[in-house]
Amino acid sequence: MSRNALFTSRLFVVLLACSSLTACESVDPNSPLGKRKTIFKQMLKTSEQLGGMLRGRVKFDEPAFVAGAASLNELVKTPWQHFPQVKDEGKSSAKDEVWQNQQRFNELAHKLEMSTAGLLAATAQKPLTPKALAAPLNQVEAACKACHQEFRDY
Repeated sequence: MSRNALFTSRLFVVLLACSSLTACESVDPNSPLGKRKTIFKQMLKTSEQLGGMLRGRVKFDEPAFVAGAASLNELVKTPWQHFPQVKDEGKSSAKDEVWQNQQRFNELAHKLEMSTAGLLAATAQKPLTPKALAAPLNQVEAACKACHQEFRDY
């Protein structure tokens, strides 16, 4: 066997092994875990866009901020329904405490929902300025952080 053929066959085996390992870690997008991961990624992307506008990383765009705040307010209402009563299978970032202390988890979820509602309400106060929106967005971020500290396995 030539050197190139040997190299190519070894490379193929390595790539096949890597793709097999990657496939093992994939999450069914229709599973509760897959659905909540998708929602949490959308929430993160949206909040990062809002934070970027307020912190000067991205140009402040009032209509885009209002739309983002409305989107985030709707998104935060949805992931909780995808946490079953009993821990589901799969590699989740959720600690076991989510299922062991569901009352506290639900309290923090409600606080997040209230903070995003407050952010959305703040967008009705014209004219909108990054300075005026900073405190409500900080409350949203604090609510996210509080839940992550208690219930997310980093």
